[in-house]
Amino acid sequence: MGRISDAMVKAGGEDRAALIIYLCAGDPSLEVTPALIRAAAEGGADIVEIGMPFSDPTADGPAIQKASERALKGGATMAGLLKAVAEVRASGCDVPLLLFGYYNPILAMGEETLCERAAEAGIDGLLVVDLPMEEAGPLRAAASAKGLDWVPLVAPTSGTERAEEIATTATGFVYYVSMTGVTGSKATDLQSAASTAASLQNETHKPVAVGFGIREASDAAVVAAKASGVVVGSAVVRTIEREGANAPAAVREQVAALAVGCKR
Repeated sequence: MGRISDAMVKAGGEDRAALIIYLCAGDPSLEVTPALIRAAAEGGADIVEIGMPFSDPTADGPAIQKASERALKGGATMAGLLKAVAEVRASGCDVPLLLFGYYNPILAMGEETLCERAAEAGIDGLLVVDLPMEEAGPLRAAASAKGLDWVPLVAPTSGTERAEEIATTATGFVYYVSMTGVTGSKATDLQSAASTAASLQNETHKPVAVGFGIREASDAAVVAAKASGVVVGSAVVRTIEREGANAPAAVREQVAALAVGCKR
């Protein structure tokens, strides 16, 4: 198993859900990104998702859209993202890192090149929002060849049969989207989403994390009672936008509070 799988197993063994934190690379700058990753890890994040800034993040709400815009205006690139990750690894931080985003930046670099460079930098896995299962085979193979985990998305509209089929492709965990909507929205029923995630876990024997609509420790606690993982993104991105130069310290404190909610 890789670092992502190890983190999920470790959290389960400690009778808690894994805490997965999303950060947009390059927001507020690529120079600050390594400090934010380390802050999230120090606060108790089990896995950190590193968002690839993209000009048309269709699954993301206003907070992450604005973060991508800020990052791109600041000159963030895929090469710069991977350089920041390499810096994190050189500093001794070994938190599992999941490269998260859309297919276009991967296509621009080339699937095999991206996987090779990501593995060299210290990335542990890939999650590609807009690449359906039927089209993902070549990228999954390229990722596997470089030892990168694959984390697929399952939506509330996927249906049981398709959800279970998607889950078979997972080597890290399955990301279950709590609602039909964009990131940053308030989930209408986290309890129901957590129950669906638990059912998918039971049927597939794959860990399932729930994301979208989780803002604070009380939300995390609802999901953590049944799911293997809790994903928090927009709430952290808003903290970074608000705190500016003080963002690493603020993120560390926010993640520590969220980690309390992940305990069972």
